[in-house]
Amino acid sequence: MAVPMRKKVMAIVLAGGEGKRLMPLTTDRAKPAVPYAGIYRLIDFALSNVVNSGCLQVVVLTQYKSHSLDRHITQTWRMSTMLGNYVASVPAQQRVGKNWYLGSADAIYQSLNLIGDERPDLVVVVGADHVYRMDFAQMVEQHIELGAPCSVAAIRQPISLADQFGVIDVPADDPRRIREFLEKPTDPVGLPDSPDEVLASMGNYCFDTDALVDAVTRDASDLASKHDMGGDIVPGFVERGEAAVYDYKDNYVPGSTDRDRGYWRDVGTMRSYYEAHMDVVSPLPVFNLYNYEWPIFTSHGPYPPAKVVRSEVDEVLFSPGVVVTGGSVHRSVLSPGVFVSSDATVSGSVLLNDVKIGAGAVVRNAILDKNVVIPPGARVGVDPEEDAAHGFVILDGLTVAGKDQPYD
Repeated sequence: MAVPMRKKVMAIVLAGGEGKRLMPLTTDRAKPAVPYAGIYRLIDFALSNVVNSGCLQVVVLTQYKSHSLDRHITQTWRMSTMLGNYVASVPAQQRVGKNWYLGSADAIYQSLNLIGDERPDLVVVVGADHVYRMDFAQMVEQHIELGAPCSVAAIRQPISLADQFGVIDVPADDPRRIREFLEKPTDPVGLPDSPDEVLASMGNYCFDTDALVDAVTRDASDLASKHDMGGDIVPGFVERGEAAVYDYKDNYVPGSTDRDRGYWRDVGTMRSYYEAHMDVVSPLPVFNLYNYEWPIFTSHGPYPPAKVVRSEVDEVLFSPGVVVTGGSVHRSVLSPGVFVSSDATVSGSVLLNDVKIGAGAVVRNAILDKNVVIPPGARVGVDPEEDAAHGFVILDGLTVAGKDQPYD
């Protein structure tokens, strides 16, 4: 576990994202509430990271279709109140006007009462829709050491992918200082110690409290601003020479392996969401869920143990309550309550809670949301035209069914 923080640190988790590119999985839920790897929600990774880092006063700012997210936080994320520890879900309150959150910076501005009540020395701000492990205590230590009021966590990416990220440019003589913040550049300069790589912002920040409050307050009155943390607040600190970068490669998480150290996945598209699942089912997983020294906390309800009877299974992530009876399941994730009937075949697929696969059905390269029932003998992911005729979405080479969607 992380060493205790030397200063009072509050964490703000930005969880109001709509997640349009994950439709239909986000038709009825906020993006941070989307299930992942069977028993988890995406937000569990952000919350587990800040709590494992020793930051135990946490607020989660929610907005878009937040009921399932709020319910998950309320039922799962309860800590001892004796020492003032909490994870609190806070919906948009319109405390300073009649607008809902206009952006991530505006979300913090409209929630400044939370900072005022807690009175922290530092504020860690993190997104809620990435899969990774990170010890924020180490980022806080560097933040204090360097003395810059703003620190941005960044991960190294191939320079060929620079046009997909917000890129952090650093000077050769002081590589922990941010010289310029570039939004999806087409001609970036490589890092001083690695010319084929760039630093991409992870959407995780550490701020001196007074500096953050001042920045979002001034931003709120700027009519030209989009009120975004990465697009408006951080560039302001950079222009004033007040921003530092924390290189994710320097972050050591207890229990990490050489294979999964430094793993970070933005699951903002259906393809990346799918590939993040494939990362955890492989024989030597790229992301290791079985690190008991840095656990990912969650709650999966009162399901019985998984059960497999007379079936062929390989590279499968089983959740509690799963029953596979006489079926064949390969390279797939089965969430709580999934039932696979006799002679059914499931391959390369992600089945969310309580999905039922009928006898003799075939499901390939599919993502099926909660409560979807595939009737006996049906085919999913075999013929795109057939899938479309049944009302399923064909996206990024995958067949996707929304929550409760019938097989018409």
